[in-house]
Amino acid sequence: MNSIEIILLNFSEIRRRSVKLWEGIPGEYLVWRPDQEAFSVIEMIRHVLEGEHLFHRIIEKRGNLDEYKSPWTDMSYSDVQTERRFAEKYRAEFLEMIQNLTESDLETIRIERKEVGQNKKLGDYLNRIAYHESVHTGQLLNYLRSAGIERPQIWD
Repeated sequence: MNSIEIILLNFSEIRRRSVKLWEGIPGEYLVWRPDQEAFSVIEMIRHVLEGEHLFHRIIEKRGNLDEYKSPWTDMSYSDVQTERRFAEKYRAEFLEMIQNLTESDLETIRIERKEVGQNKKLGDYLNRIAYHESVHTGQLLNYLRSAGIERPQIWD
């Protein structure tokens, strides 16, 4: 396996486990949140899906978002399947972008986000994107524990 294949495998495994978790959450708990300041369950799921699109645009623009407008802006929250279906084409575009990278791109392309003081190699940045989803998967597991809801077994 080369680096690109490993990165794609990592994104695939993280999403597989996220989906297993998301689909195991009873519908009546999608609006649950641990406190008024926190994301609800469905907001967190959308945040992950929308965040991946945002990160993809950041990579395309090498860090400069200019006037980014999210495709989710005018969309009401719904259910897990609707959220996933809406994100499918954006996910496919993101993975295709990764597939079209070269090993050299991972080292030579820089993502500079001046507003947050970041200047990272693309390979590093891609791993940070994967970490973002993983962190939120852990948060959702904690949400379920806090709400007393049975947690899906994602560690297979």
